[in-house]
Amino acid sequence: MDGMLSQDEINALLNGDDDSSSGDAAAGDGNGASFDGPDADDTLLTDAEKDAIGEVANISMGASATTLFSVVNRKVNITTPVVKLATWKNVLEDYEKPCVFILIKYTQGLDGSNILILKEHDVKIITDLMMGGDGSNTDGELGELHLSAISEAMNQMMGASSTALSTMFGKMIDISPPEASLVDLTAFKSGGDIADFLEGTFVKISFRMQIDELVDSTIMQLYPLDFAKGVYDSFIVNQDQEEPAAPAAAPEPAPAPQPMPQAQPMPQAQPMQTPQMDMSQMQMMPQMGMPQMMPQMQMMPQMAMQPNMSVQPVQFQSFAGDYNPMQSQENIELIKDVPLEVTVELGRASKSISEILDFAPGTIIELDKIAGEPVDVLVNGKFVAKGEVVVIEESFGIRVTEIIK
Repeated sequence: MDGMLSQDEINALLNGDDDSSSGDAAAGDGNGASFDGPDADDTLLTDAEKDAIGEVANISMGASATTLFSVVNRKVNITTPVVKLATWKNVLEDYEKPCVFILIKYTQGLDGSNILILKEHDVKIITDLMMGGDGSNTDGELGELHLSAISEAMNQMMGASSTALSTMFGKMIDISPPEASLVDLTAFKSGGDIADFLEGTFVKISFRMQIDELVDSTIMQLYPLDFAKGVYDSFIVNQDQEEPAAPAAAPEPAPAPQPMPQAQPMPQAQPMQTPQMDMSQMQMMPQMGMPQMMPQMQMMPQMAMQPNMSVQPVQFQSFAGDYNPMQSQENIELIKDVPLEVTVELGRASKSISEILDFAPGTIIELDKIAGEPVDVLVNGKFVAKGEVVVIEESFGIRVTEIIK
């Protein structure tokens, strides 16, 4: 019975397989993550609530995508969201590697917070684009500089999202500065160690984000259940306030326009029969190849001779005294941060080319200013002030003595 195994050997092999499989499972759990856990309870949200939350998230991310485009200067596309109920087990299945958690807290308009999850590689690309790169500098570990940059990007994105939601809900919505952190999901057996609402069932909203040819991945936004229901309630209240506007436009049965047919007694325009003196000539116009002129010539007298037409000289609004200097001062606020170059000119001299060619170290050039005379201060090449030269510690300075108007 060569090549045959005895029953004891078969049992030993089977027991060995069981031990190895259990050892593999233990090794799988050894990374700190437990992929076992309760499934999400789909009855906690109705289909109507999911649709409303998806619509709100779609508008929110649409505004965020526009802002991200201005930040990275690349084409950004964020697709329609998919709303599902999830548990920590589902998050572990979607994001096994370290990723970036961005905590967003609402301070006005909505009560609660949510978490935005980005992949580590995507964050490196976005931050490289923000710093003027081409998105290829993704080597090395994710550091504080990356987290600070992505926090600023998310601050602008979620700020635009809050503005869109404020318009949608008809109330002021504001957030605190987002907090970004690098999280190794495999180090947490329970989502409650990161945020309390991740302990049980929560709302998971998935988006597909594309940035040119550099990024094509999935991002997630996690809502607590009570926060999601609050968003739904605000959405429904806003919809109920807009619906009464439709019946208001319905009562249009206005029989008032019926008296308009009284305008038929227009035969009074018959005194304008002056074209009859050329009627014979007008009847011959078709033979002259000008049939289209007759209806125009018949219409123009009627337009010019309507009896009850009121003619008044046009009146234009006077522009005197409308100029408000305060408006121009307010507009200056828009450009106060624009940097300008300030130059101090000690004096000038005119030299020929031969004299300039004779310049050498130690050559003294006489200027057109007398010693002690105020020097000129120029802003972007424009002469704006005069001043005197001073010494501040080890640097030269200028004390303004006169403003040129």
